[in-house]
Amino acid sequence: MPIGFTELALILVLVLILFGAGKLPKVMSDLGKGVASFKKGLKEDDKQEDKTE
Repeated sequence: MPIGFTELALILVLVLILFGAGKLPKVMSDLGKGVASFKKGLKEDDKQEDKTE
């Protein structure tokens, strides 16, 4: 089930309330790094599976 615009806007407002405008850029940067690291890990896992087959 995809996330619609209303749900995304609500999530962004909640994040803004929880972390404040000052910390928001750092939180988003850290989140982006985490997602990139997760994707990299998935790609490495796929490569290891291909080698074992």
